[in-house]
Amino acid sequence: MFIDKTKIKVQSGKGGNGIVAWRREKYVDKGGPAGGNGGKGGDIYFVATEDLSTLMDFQYQSVFKAENGENGYIKTQHGRCGKDLFIKVPVGTIIKDCANGKIIADLAKEGQTVLAAKGGRGGRGNACFATAQKRAPQFCEPGESGIERTLELELKLIADVGLLGMPNAGKSTFISNVSSAKPKIADYPFTTLIPHLGVVKKDNGDGYVIADIPGLIEGASEGIGLGHEFLRHVERCRFLIHLVDLTADNPINNYNVINQELKKHSEQLASVYQVIALNKIDAVDEENQNHYLAEFKKIANDVFLISAATGENIKDFMYFIEGKVEEIPKPIIDVEVEEDDGATDNDDSSYSVYKVDKHTFIVEGGKIFRLANVTDGRNTEQLYRFQNILKSMGVFDALKASGIQEGDIVKIGHLEFEYLF
Repeated sequence: MFIDKTKIKVQSGKGGNGIVAWRREKYVDKGGPAGGNGGKGGDIYFVATEDLSTLMDFQYQSVFKAENGENGYIKTQHGRCGKDLFIKVPVGTIIKDCANGKIIADLAKEGQTVLAAKGGRGGRGNACFATAQKRAPQFCEPGESGIERTLELELKLIADVGLLGMPNAGKSTFISNVSSAKPKIADYPFTTLIPHLGVVKKDNGDGYVIADIPGLIEGASEGIGLGHEFLRHVERCRFLIHLVDLTADNPINNYNVINQELKKHSEQLASVYQVIALNKIDAVDEENQNHYLAEFKKIANDVFLISAATGENIKDFMYFIEGKVEEIPKPIIDVEVEEDDGATDNDDSSYSVYKVDKHTFIVEGGKIFRLANVTDGRNTEQLYRFQNILKSMGVFDALKASGIQEGDIVKIGHLEFEYLF
């Protein structure tokens, strides 16, 4: 199965929390704070590899999570950092952020790597807050949250040569005879429903790739027939082989229809160099062959008469194609990649205030919940610091706006306290 577009979710690792701890060694008087820092959460990267040619693997796994960082330990021991996650994708994969539609990466080269989601920073233990004036800090810091994103992966097929033609023009027969590809072949339109890649071996042992693009019809650029989903697969080819069925009612019109669809899709695609191969000469008399050869010579310089079924003239044709592969460089396709703030933006400071009954309010939010998680309700210094942070974040103003009264109860995570003006 050829899968060329899919959506996945990625979630980088959370940072580990710092801890509050103290040195309690024998003969060490007033040992001081010894809470270690939490480890950083794992990052998520995409890596382009030529070992893959399809996005099919993502049909079976669509959620990817990096490892969380460990919490800090006593004796100022830091928690272990979470392992980074490297997701392999085929060369030619474009990555879009589903939240805003931005293209955040174009992985066009082997080994190209891009950061998709940065792991959260580890929180600091109380040892980091010790100063000459404050020698015994009673508080620590929570680890930062990870980043969760929904991304769209789109594969633009990368081949040296694109094979175009109307449905039933003989493309599958051609590519099966000149390459290692074994596509489904039958005598009816739209046999090919997915692009096929065939590797053609050269005499020196190297090879080049031909992409058998599904048959196009009039209106394909508007989604008719197999639609524009397959038009994009020829955008990165060096040049195109345009296979024309000489047994069709109007071969010249068929040729023009395909080129019109290419032009509607993109001017750049319409300007790609084409070699015309007039196919199925085994089923057409010599007079008609010469007639169409002369007509197509008026349109293009490089026109060949071939039979993909019998192999007639195929050898000479493929020598010509091999020379063109050497002559024409791979195009440089500029995909506008936009600045990706989403890979590093793990700001979760937004919060919500809910009134759940007459005298009870709940405050919810990522950062607030993380702060509450490292706050001991029995520790006065920790509570004092927590409330100062809430005040700086505007939580108390939001509670007033929600109608809180003195003596009402406020719940934040595991903490519960009475509101006083």
